[in-house]
Amino acid sequence: MVKYYKSIENRLCEVEEVTAGTWISVINPTETEISDIEEDMGIDRDYIRAALDEEEPSRIESDDGVTLIVVDYPVAEQDNDPNRTLLYSTTPMSIIITATNVITVSAKENVVVDEFAKGVVKGVQPQLRTRFVFSILLRIAARYLQYLKQIDKISNYVEGTLYKSMKNRGLIQLLGLEKSLVYFSTSLKANEAVLDKLMRGRFIKLYEEDQDLLDDVLIEVKQAIEMTNIYSNILSGTMDTFASIISNNLNIVMKRMTTFTIIMAVPTIIFSFYGMNLNENAAGLPFANVWFPLALSAALCVLSAVIINVTQRFK
Repeated sequence: MVKYYKSIENRLCEVEEVTAGTWISVINPTETEISDIEEDMGIDRDYIRAALDEEEPSRIESDDGVTLIVVDYPVAEQDNDPNRTLLYSTTPMSIIITATNVITVSAKENVVVDEFAKGVVKGVQPQLRTRFVFSILLRIAARYLQYLKQIDKISNYVEGTLYKSMKNRGLIQLLGLEKSLVYFSTSLKANEAVLDKLMRGRFIKLYEEDQDLLDDVLIEVKQAIEMTNIYSNILSGTMDTFASIISNNLNIVMKRMTTFTIIMAVPTIIFSFYGMNLNENAAGLPFANVWFPLALSAALCVLSAVIINVTQRFK
């Protein structure tokens, strides 16, 4: 899907054709659409296809006056698994800067692009290419911070439920959040490296206002990296704590089961003696035909329970 947008009377409007200062939004393009963009804009096909590979690393490169910026943006998806609520991950997005236009390419629906297209972000002017690109990067950084706050709220809620009831669903949710933070940390560090290269001004000419905007982007990204590290450490410690609690609970259960097994073994042993197919005189067992085995079993069970209880208290 290819759409064209241009700033008309300080409003971003969809247009039918490409002119100077047009923003071209490309989402999950077909091979025909890629060929058309390649022919009309004179862009290397590999530049257009860069963001279509989910494993494409963040980078920046320039060739023949065309600059390619590949960054990762965060994605929140609803999972079909009822044991999990939201899945957070990252996916690549490319920004291509030509002499007159800006092209964004995504492999699937992009919430950041939608915000610009729907006019959520005010004062957008695609003809100011550098400022427009930095506005996109700033919005991506803000989206990371927003999702990180959501992850923090979800983790706090799940922890509260786990304190009340230790269920697998809560542990699986925490594991999913920890996995999401790993994705965020890796992508944010790669994005930071791209921003550092932009700061040098080798790929894009920076004006004073653009420099301030890029500084804001870098600050937001570093804040997101710091928050990711903090939340990741907290979640890691929480998972270790709950693992210790589960192990301790298992030990308690096994101790109780062992105690119960020892106590129940006593009457089994006694009845095994009295149940042998032997003559009373030959076996030498007293009171073999009356209440004695039952009373002996009960007395020994009580004695065993008392001894085990006293032993555990003095440990």
